[in-house]
Amino acid sequence: MPIVPAAAPEERSAITAIDHLVVLVGDLPAAVATYQTLLARAPAWHATGDGSENVLFTLDNMSLELMAPAGSGGTADRIRAVINLQGEGLASLCFRVSDIGRMHRRLGRLAMQPDPVASVEGRDTRTGATLSWKRTRAATSVTRGVRLFFLELDAERPRSDISGTAPVTGLDHIVVSTSDPERAAALYGSRLGLDMALDRAQQELRRLMFFRCGDVNIEVVHRPVAGSDAEHDKLWGVSWRVEDLDAARARLIDAGLTVTEPRAGRRPGTRVVTVRSGTCRIPTLLVQPEAK
Repeated sequence: MPIVPAAAPEERSAITAIDHLVVLVGDLPAAVATYQTLLARAPAWHATGDGSENVLFTLDNMSLELMAPAGSGGTADRIRAVINLQGEGLASLCFRVSDIGRMHRRLGRLAMQPDPVASVEGRDTRTGATLSWKRTRAATSVTRGVRLFFLELDAERPRSDISGTAPVTGLDHIVVSTSDPERAAALYGSRLGLDMALDRAQQELRRLMFFRCGDVNIEVVHRPVAGSDAEHDKLWGVSWRVEDLDAARARLIDAGLTVTEPRAGRRPGTRVVTVRSGTCRIPTLLVQPEAK
């Protein structure tokens, strides 16, 4: 495994949180309706341009971006190609950073081949509101195929209004599946500078690692599967927080979704259910955190 040099103090990670997840979909109105049901939240942002149409749900600690191809051109064709090849699902992970220049220097110093920092302005097509941000992206050749973006937002996004009972409050963790846990640990720990909160073997997994990112965990799992890709990791699933698991489960069942019985979560004091439909094919848990 290549040696990753320690970061100088002034170049340590500027990552503060997960900013948003991107989900590629073929039918945007259907996906919006799906996630409004799942989250019990209304869309907070609508945008179009550069070959895509986008809708964002913004929760307490991050945003979920649904992206569909729009029109013709390179970007639209690439989105369609990915959906045709892999199906709908998680496409990229974007970190919030406090200083995009410092993050860009770190990525460059650690051979992550970042794109030049771009200044972007977005406009909500429903309200006309605008937002500005700066972003960069690491080369997927060194992130084991996972698309990782880094973003410094000039102002906070508008929050999604609650549209049902027992709404999702935020992201609890995102799951990354890997066939090479040592390289994944070097990426999320040494290169990105996230704190490792857990590293252990599990009965059903060969290895399980948690990396803290703000108040969210990135859960890296090594679950040997015949025919798995040895060179590429995969954004695999998500876990959403709810304050009342039983009420959220009843709401989803009433909406026609298939949801398992509640069970104890991996973290002591938590309860979880698996949502088996209505997620755009993304493995999904709801988690009720331990009462404080």
